[in-house]
Amino acid sequence: MYKIPVYQPSLSGNEKKYVNDCLDSNWISSKGKYVSLFEKEFASYINIKYATGVCNGTVALHLALSALGIGHGDEVIVPTLTYIASVNSIVYTGATPVFVDSLSDTWQIDPQEVIKSITPRTKAIMAVHLYGHPCEMSVLQEIADEHRLFLIEDCAEAIGSQYQSQHVGIFGDIATFSFYGNKTLTTGEGGMVITNDKTIFERTIHLKGQGLAKYREYWHDIIGYNYRMTNICAAIGLAQLERIDEILLKKRKIADLYKELLQNTEFKVHPEIGDVHHSYWMVSILVSQASQRDRIRQNLAQAGIETRPVFYPVHTMPMYSHKYQRHKVAEDIGWRGINLPSFPDLTEQEIVYICDCLKNSLI
Repeated sequence: MYKIPVYQPSLSGNEKKYVNDCLDSNWISSKGKYVSLFEKEFASYINIKYATGVCNGTVALHLALSALGIGHGDEVIVPTLTYIASVNSIVYTGATPVFVDSLSDTWQIDPQEVIKSITPRTKAIMAVHLYGHPCEMSVLQEIADEHRLFLIEDCAEAIGSQYQSQHVGIFGDIATFSFYGNKTLTTGEGGMVITNDKTIFERTIHLKGQGLAKYREYWHDIIGYNYRMTNICAAIGLAQLERIDEILLKKRKIADLYKELLQNTEFKVHPEIGDVHHSYWMVSILVSQASQRDRIRQNLAQAGIETRPVFYPVHTMPMYSHKYQRHKVAEDIGWRGINLPSFPDLTEQEIVYICDCLKNSLI
């Protein structure tokens, strides 16, 4: 057990009250008032027309791709520097992921690499707002419009992130969120699919509920999925959403303190660049040399501090490495990056201790 974990949820609001209400009412599965309440309030928070809750963030991505009709023979451009779910969800549909590199400053998908990767089979671009820093959405929108491609936003790590003063998730044709236990807003397990397009939304609803026909009871007219969110998860999500501004403010202060304490050191904190608001789901650093990372993480572990490596580029993993590729920026970040403890209730004293241990690990 670690003295300071890399993440733990903040559950000091109405979570227990709302869950107990679910238990008292016997509405614990996918029916109950909290599902629609959470969807409505989440859509309002993002400033989007439609939102539907699902059972986790990975199925949210699969559902989004399926609602767009992505399938066999199609290609979807995706950054290789991302969590595996972004890529696996593409493969679930039968489509082919096309990996592209990232920008060295923001760590986000490189629009110029996207342009180079477009082929006649390309159907969509997946923009992943990695660790809470927004992608360059205006440029990606222009590329998608020019080439008549769908634009999908993977906002799993980006609740509270803004691009040009607007919340991420509203720029693409469809977007997804994850509410896993280590996310800024958590439901334990859960996710959300959002869109401003009514037709896409209706396709999403149709698919997530076992392909149930709209006007005929227990009649299924397509092969669908059981991707629904439970009332209990939605109850937790609603309670979390009531406190989201407070939670985001705490995380912002944590990131600012890390940056202050690690300035003029060999550690480079993931920066905030451009007309954006970085929500800092994970405060991440780069060490000077890839060879240092494991030793530094081991030293922190011995001091009771849990860390994680930045995501390994997906194109280097066995099931996706059959075609040799090089994406040098993603590989550099992937080998040198460390996620530091970033949970909302992390104290100033704990952050000072973590930074002191980081500095001492170089001696």
